[in-house]
This record gives sequence, structure tokens and C-alpha cells, in this order.
Amino acid sequence: QVQLVESGGGLVQAGGSLRLSCAASGSFFRFNTMGWYRQALGKQRELVATMTTGGISNYADSVKGRFTISRDNAKLTVYLQMNSLKPEDTAVYYCNVHTSTLPSYDYWGQGIQVNVSS
Repeated sequence: QVQLVESGGGLVQAGGSLRLSCAASGSFFRFNTMGWYRQALGKQRELVATMTTGGISNYADSVKGRFTISRDNAKLTVYLQMNSLKPEDTAVYYCNVHTSTLPSYDYWGQGIQVNVSS
């Protein structure tokens, strides 16, 4: 049973910073992509940032230069440092693990709310 537990969300003013953490537990393939997705009210879930076991990262254009993803493979934890936050960053943020297997598997956290006030 794989569990992903997110922490670090909350309310912040525009221009501020937050750091999200996601700790994974359970057994899953060691080579994987860990990342963050978000879903704003009335919108579809979208990719924010991902990072492979080897450290290759990918960002949505809307967060490039403001957000930084990192991970600690030994701790099975992924982080998202969010700087220069904007009201449009307001959403529920979900942690994801995507395994590099055939077939692949996706695991999701329960989501954590981030609110950015103007």
C-alpha cells in the first residue's frame, strides 16, 4: 500500500512563498517520477512540476522561474518551493508518483490547499 502525505500548504499573500512537502511510504518501483499537480476550482488538474529519480525536472510554463522542485530519494520525499506566488496559483496541490514500469502506476496524495491572496 503506497501512501503519499502532503504538507506545507496554507494562505499567503501575493509575492510570498510556500514550501510543499510530500512523503511517500510503502513499496513502489525505485525508478519513478515524483511531482506536483494542481487543480483550481472549476478547472482541470494540471501539471506543475515533476522530477525523475535521476534528477531530471520538468515545469509548467506558468511556474518556470518561480517554483523549484527537488527530491530526496533516500527519504522518498519530494518538495516544491514556491516563490513569487500569484493569486492564480491558488489551487489544491496534489503529489504524484508515476512508476517507470510496464504497465506504469500512478499514486496520488489527498491534496493540499494553497491560497494566494491579492
